[in-house]
Amino acid sequence: MKSIDTPTQQIDRDPRRAALGLWAQAALIKAGVPLPQGYQLESASDDASFRRYFRATNAAADTYIFVDAPPDKEDSQAFVDMQGLLFAAGLRVPVLYQADPSLGFMMLSDFGHQLYLDLLQTAAPSMVEHHYQSAFSSLRLMQQIAPLDTLPVFDGQRLATEMNLFPEWFLMTYLQLNLDSDDQALLESLNTSLISAAQQQPVVFVHRDYHCRNLMVIDDGPPGIIDFQDAVAGPVTYDLVSLLKDCYHCFPRPQVVSWVQGFYEQLQRDGVDVGTDAAGFLRWFDLMGMQRHLKCAGIFARLALRDGKERYLEDIPLVMAYILEVCALYPEFAEVGAWLERQVMPALHAARVTL
Repeated sequence: MKSIDTPTQQIDRDPRRAALGLWAQAALIKAGVPLPQGYQLESASDDASFRRYFRATNAAADTYIFVDAPPDKEDSQAFVDMQGLLFAAGLRVPVLYQADPSLGFMMLSDFGHQLYLDLLQTAAPSMVEHHYQSAFSSLRLMQQIAPLDTLPVFDGQRLATEMNLFPEWFLMTYLQLNLDSDDQALLESLNTSLISAAQQQPVVFVHRDYHCRNLMVIDDGPPGIIDFQDAVAGPVTYDLVSLLKDCYHCFPRPQVVSWVQGFYEQLQRDGVDVGTDAAGFLRWFDLMGMQRHLKCAGIFARLALRDGKERYLEDIPLVMAYILEVCALYPEFAEVGAWLERQVMPALHAARVTL
């Protein structure tokens, strides 16, 4: 059972949590929710960012989530803006009851406890298929959001910045590898190829983290979508990659290919011109996955080394397996795959042995 700090302990140990508690109390009173004596907030979850989520400890208020997003580290106004776009499009996102972006505090509806990740670990294949089909439908609806001119553009510079986390944090900082000029040239050539493939794709609304930890099972209907504040205008396959080449769960390759094919065919039925055939769409998908997974390896290493969230190191082997899979599937990346197998994977194995 989780322990609950007294107000004095909260102030001493965590002044932002104490401030959120007072703000939440006022927000609930304003919403007409009765509060019992000894009202407290209890941790609901945290994530890879600096945001934290809390529930009130009384039954009358536990249908609300309170968010602490320090304004010097997180942009709550972006969350407010994206929530408005997604809600207006008919997607299932939390209701935003109150928000103070200057403080970094928000009051949201509560989608409960069951993530898609929990579904993957416990449900029958038929149930997984049902909910993933719902996720595909929501994704297609999300990709129809327009206009996109208010969104940040996921351009070549952003793509390169993300991929540069791979050598900076994963290779050199975590694995402590020294990269010579040939290594650097190989990575630069890889980045150029992946950016080119991404920029060939149609541009749509992109959630950027549309995966099993940000989709929630509420009932038999569409998923609850959370963590959408970093949305951009970007490549059509990006969110599909996040969903099907998930950093926290691995689907068999034949199932992934079948789902990608089905998604492509449904886009065609919806009248969406993606500008390529099914094989080209799958290639875009795979190369977009490599870009994303290079970024994720770097981010997971940074979360562990800079932010003390060492649990993310456990997700790096799957991320690297995805990268190596693409290198094996497409001959133009065979040299990258050989280099990873020769230099990087032994260093990763040695680092994991020392954990």
